[in-house]
Amino acid sequence: MASPMRIRAKTTDGITEVKALMSHPMETGMRKDAEGKPIPAHYITEVTATHNDKLVLHAYWGPAVSQNPFLNFQFKGGAAGDTVTIKWVDNLGESQTEQATLS
Repeated sequence: MASPMRIRAKTTDGITEVKALMSHPMETGMRKDAEGKPIPAHYITEVTATHNDKLVLHAYWGPAVSQNPFLNFQFKGGAAGDTVTIKWVDNLGESQTEQATLS
């Protein structure tokens, strides 16, 4: 994928909120192009998020998720300067990993 994820993470009163925008076509495999040929399926299947290498989110996705998905979640703990890493894998075996520092 050409564009990196955009991740913002901040912690307030012991709760960390993470927002991520992932650039991905999320094609279902059900649509057709202008010539009537099927557009091949291409979608994120798995998303993981870690806080200082500790798993805080593990999700399985499918073709029903919209193009360029937005993910927003919270977890307890975290301090300014800690890192949050988000990784996704899609049905074609492509993957992307991005990291953000808590503010």
